[in-house]
Amino acid sequence: MTWFKRNKKVINPNEIQKVKYHLKTYSSKIIIAWIKSLEGNKEITLWLQKNGYPEIPIFNQAIYLKKEARNWLMQNNFPHLMAFINAMEGDQKALNWLEKLELFDYKYMALAIDGENEGWEWLNKNNLPELFALSQVLKTIKDKIEDRHNDAHSFGSE
Repeated sequence: MTWFKRNKKVINPNEIQKVKYHLKTYSSKIIIAWIKSLEGNKEITLWLQKNGYPEIPIFNQAIYLKKEARNWLMQNNFPHLMAFINAMEGDQKALNWLEKLELFDYKYMALAIDGENEGWEWLNKNNLPELFALSQVLKTIKDKIEDRHNDAHSFGSE
């Protein structure tokens, strides 16, 4: 079962380089703030929004199935973050797209979050403790969403 049900827009592999995306390099401090934001720290979430990282709180909403957030990522040149979300749930096309763009951090994080040891091994081998920690938090969220989705008693609840 996939993390979300969605309409998939397929990107032609020949057009990958034509897709506009705003790639940011996040410092360790920002990745830790991202983790705290995912954990529900509203002050840090607001700080990220007001200090040049609005895509992070929007990403955090997008993983919780918020259509507006998903649209925002695509419309504001962050399709790689949407591909990251799709790859987390096992979407091979999204994973291939991240690899083609050489976004290996996102690719291997997505593999780890989707339960593939290859992802955890790559993160560990490349000494990326902040990304390892972020992946752990995202995996926990993903697993909770899947559990809720698969629980017949929670049908219709969020």
